Amino acid sequence: MEDGIYRLLSFAGFFGILTLAWVAGNRGKINRKTVLGSLALIWILGGLTFWVPWSRQVLEWINNALVATLTASQKGTVFLFGPLAIGPGQTLPDGTQSVGFVLAMQVLPAVIFFSALVSALYYLNIMPAIVRAFAKLFYRSMGLSGAESLSASANIFVGIESSLTVRPWLKQMTRSELLTLMTCMMATVASTVMAVYVIALIKVFPQIAGHLVSASVISIPCAVLVSKLSLPESGKPETLGEVPDSNETGNSQSGKPSNLMVAMVEGGEQGLKMAVGIATLLIVVLGMEALIDLLLGMFPAFQSEPLSVSRLLGWLTWPFVVLLGLRPEEWQLGAEILGSRFVETEVTAYFSLGAAQSTNPPAFSPRSFTTLTYALCGFVHIASLGIFIGGLAALIPERVRELSLLGLRGLWLAFLATLLTGCVAGVLS
Repeated sequence: MEDGIYRLLSFAGFFGILTLAWVAGNRGKINRKTVLGSLALIWILGGLTFWVPWSRQVLEWINNALVATLTASQKGTVFLFGPLAIGPGQTLPDGTQSVGFVLAMQVLPAVIFFSALVSALYYLNIMPAIVRAFAKLFYRSMGLSGAESLSASANIFVGIESSLTVRPWLKQMTRSELLTLMTCMMATVASTVMAVYVIALIKVFPQIAGHLVSASVISIPCAVLVSKLSLPESGKPETLGEVPDSNETGNSQSGKPSNLMVAMVEGGEQGLKMAVGIATLLIVVLGMEALIDLLLGMFPAFQSEPLSVSRLLGWLTWPFVVLLGLRPEEWQLGAEILGSRFVETEVTAYFSLGAAQSTNPPAFSPRSFTTLTYALCGFVHIASLGIFIGGLAALIPERVRELSLLGLRGLWLAFLATLLTGCVAGVLS
């Protein structure tokens, strides 16, 4: 009965967040098909994830496949780094014990492996076929332009690289299309980085991999919905009447690798750059946060606790934690974890969530934990803003000023989109 009250709060929070996106936007003429189609797709996907037995079995199969792949990826890591590559409590075949948790050696190599794997799937034309299938679904159900549908579906699997799928049409895209593109980029998580989040939570949530895939898919119609409420389409998109053929996209222009091994090596190299980027980001951001915390520590304590960046951001995100439908005793910690993502990124937020749920008793109820897991699934942090604006500006430098303005708006809307995804999990889980 008590869970029912909080589920009702999550449901009310869903529409409260939509209202906020509309009120803070342009409030132009809204495309009813886009709004109604997005709403239908969101709740249908949510129902399939949490309520339908056969789809839950599919999700479990995806989870097991991803976890098995992640386990297989550790073989090369162990060969290179030995006991540094195995988690706490694990041992090598010769009896050597782990030295403890080392993120750089136990987490980041998975990014390299998954990047190579995704590149191989693209080379074999498996990934393009899946992307195009999702693009047709989004095009028909939400009334988007073909370019919007194609880039949105690509965002389920990749990050900034999704812009390459619509490179020929970027220059002519309307402001509404660009905003939708950027919102989808920041509201979803690339499959290459997903391995990091799986490692963070798999001990407390064995089915995490499948649910992260589900969260990333549900976040697409959520991102489209808040984007089109905030900035409705007022122009005429170039690809309004069709989904572009994959052979016309920017990926094909870059040249296909000569063979599968070359594709995997090139993908691994991209993954290495990504892993180095993540490591650099964490070193810089966490160091700067610690420095700011030292400065904040000079101010008088509030309620017997010193001020900190995570605490200040927690105060700002506290109302949204209420809208997610968490229990009152979970609000403070939930808000701090949700707020920390803006600076520390989702990597540390997921590890903080996993640590909180590992305590005895766990910090969150199962429903609240699932809700936060879904709400954190995205690239909603300040650093991603620079990454996505910079990546798009390199493709369309003549629109860099427009991208900068839309980027800030996209970050805000991506945050709301991930909250909508969390509300869906809060209602249905």
